[in-house]
Amino acid sequence: MTSTERLVRGAAAAVRPPLPVKMVIAGGFGVGKTTAVGSISEIEPLTTEASITEVAAGVDDLTHTPRKTTTTVALDFGCLTVDPTLKLYLFGTPGQERFGFMWDDIVEGALGALVVVDTRRLDDCYPAVDYFEHRRIPFAVAVNAFDGQVEHTLEEVRWALDVSAGVPVVVFDARERGSVRDALLVVLELALARTGPGPSAASAHPR
Repeated sequence: MTSTERLVRGAAAAVRPPLPVKMVIAGGFGVGKTTAVGSISEIEPLTTEASITEVAAGVDDLTHTPRKTTTTVALDFGCLTVDPTLKLYLFGTPGQERFGFMWDDIVEGALGALVVVDTRRLDDCYPAVDYFEHRRIPFAVAVNAFDGQVEHTLEEVRWALDVSAGVPVVVFDARERGSVRDALLVVLELALARTGPGPSAASAHPR
């Protein structure tokens, strides 16, 4: 191979697009999924939110989210370039059980998932935890610190959700880009460890 050919091949490798990886952000109603996608996405996030009508307000528990006026009815979408070799495509699921029929389509092909939890309403995230456990999709539990407060320790959350020691449980703030990024990297490392050699989240650029 001539020096010119080596340079051409090197240049081609340098502009190789990053590997696309699908990641799901799931959880119950009003736990911060849409906020998390919006905080971390490097593009204008796609959201499919609708106003909470009086009828829906009678179905959805707004006790802990009285200022919430909209809800996701299909999905949220955003993306994050982790490093030059890897790009996350983020899909947020709707939180209400009546939209559960969409989950299979949204989750198909996902490498892993982040299950967002509000410790004031732990019951709301049981369906998401069960979903990913039954489908053997790697996931981590992310406790959203609403107003900087977490009402239970991480061990108490782990016990309440009955998740194994192999499932990471972390605290994050869905409003903070760096915090969301750190939580997603936990899922990424877990998923890559299960799927074998590949790009490492540890190589991600500093914030």
